[in-house]
Formats: sequence, structure tokens, C-alpha cells
Amino acid sequence: MRIALLSTNPQLYSTRRTLEAGEAAGHEMILVDYLRCYMSIASHRPTLIYQGESLEDIDAVIPRIGASKSIYGVAVVRQFEMMGVYTANTSQAISRSRDKLRALQLLSRKGIGMPITAYAHSTEDIDGVIELVGGAPLVIKLLEGTQGIGVVLADTNQAARSVIEAFRGLNVNILVQEFIKEAKGADIRAFVVGEKVVASMRRQGAPGEFRSNIHRGGEATKIKLTPEERSTAVRSAKAMGLRVAGVDMLRSNHGPVVMEVNSSPGLEGIETTTGMDVAGKVIEFVAKDAEARRGKTVQA
Repeated sequence: MRIALLSTNPQLYSTRRTLEAGEAAGHEMILVDYLRCYMSIASHRPTLIYQGESLEDIDAVIPRIGASKSIYGVAVVRQFEMMGVYTANTSQAISRSRDKLRALQLLSRKGIGMPITAYAHSTEDIDGVIELVGGAPLVIKLLEGTQGIGVVLADTNQAARSVIEAFRGLNVNILVQEFIKEAKGADIRAFVVGEKVVASMRRQGAPGEFRSNIHRGGEATKIKLTPEERSTAVRSAKAMGLRVAGVDMLRSNHGPVVMEVNSSPGLEGIETTTGMDVAGKVIEFVAKDAEARRGKTVQA
């Protein structure tokens, strides 16, 4: 099978491991910098050009789209879809997961546990927003933030007002969420492939740090999920329409609550921590799913 991996950085661990796993499984792997692709949006014959040549005879695409490059990256994935090429994660699913507010609304509709969350536009409604999530301590998040950047813990209602006013003064969109104190600065990353959790880890924040991101000094350990956590992770990925996803959850007093569903989850932390060949699981699933869907298309 000829599989294109969309990534802007060939040196990234996730990029290298995906290419290695694909080649080890006997597939022809092609690395495509999606920012260097350009498109011909012509009637009946949509095409993608990369390094001066048309990208043709591609059987499947694995998108690894950076959060800051979502708009163009999603457009490239959509173009592949217009060409009839299978994509591990669809353009619509990636867009859903990248829009934090929309993602939470979709999870809410499916009855999936998550922190009490408030969203408002006017600073005149700050007191109502704070009250809605149960008061301080509470968490304030930039909608466009990644890897823990743009996430603030406010210990008092006055501190929360000041942070919200500051963010809104910069005309940036924010979410206000209840603080899950009992999580004690730790979260769970469940790596979902298809409709299965193939690996999971617990990430503990550095001392004095409520954010558990490994990029911010957190430490990871292998963990066994409860049946409820496993089900929550799979249902969350499905709610986004993602076939490959990293689902971040907290253990609260009322069960698992989902913080984020990531459409391009990193492989280094999860593989190093669990010893699992997660890249191999992704390649295996993509090859089987692409072949199965192509068979259905031919029959139709």
C-alpha cells in the first residue's frame, strides 16, 4: 500500500516512528510537507501538487497536522478526500477536535463526562461565569492554546476576574472550567486507534504545577484504565469522528472527565512509557480500514 504521512518536520519522533512502522509492515511510505503542497481546485479533477509533481496513486493518508497550521493542513486533507483518498482522520474530524468549544459541545451532547465549563463574550458577565463553574479555584483556558500554554489556575474569584478581563481585553476567546482538585495535578492519556484503546499512561505534573503536560516537566507512568475510562476514551474519539486520537482525562470524584481530544497525538511519550508499538498499531489499522472501505466503494 502507498501511504502518505503529512508532517512538516521529518526529525520529529512521531514522524520517524510512523515512517519506520509503515516500512517495516511492507508499505511504501511517502513523507509530505503539507505546507509545501498546492492545490488545483478544478471541476471534476481536484489535484494536489508537491515538489512539482501531482500526488497520485496514494492509497491512504495519515495526517499529523500542527495546531498552529490547522487551517491549511485541514484544507490539504480535504483535498485528498475530494480526490477519493482514504484519510486516517477526516478533515471534518480534525476541525472538530481543534475547536475546543465545539469539541466540548459535541462531548456534552453525547453525555460524556467533562468539567463544568462556561463560555461568554462580555466582561459584564464575569461574575455569572465564575458562579456557574462553582467559584475559585477555577481554570481559565485560551481556546487556541496547546501543550498547557494559555492555561491559568485562579485561586480566588478576584484573581479569576482579573485574568478574564485581561484575556478579553486582548480580544482572545477563553473557556472557564471547574478545577478538579482531586486529580492532584495528574491526568490520563488514552491512545485510541479505531475503536480500541491501544495504550495509556498517567502524566503527573511537576511539583507545584497543576498542568500535567510532559512538555512542562510532567512525568509519565504506564497505567491500566478502568472499564469506564476505556469506554469514555473510545466514545470521545467517536464523538469527534476521529479514528486515531489521544484522549486526555482526569480522575474526578464523579468518574472520568475529558479535558481534550487530540487528533495528532504524539508517539514519543506513550511509546517510551508503555513500551507499546503504537505506531505499528496505527499503520496496521490504517491499512486494514483503507482496504475495507475501498472494497465497499467498489461493491457500491
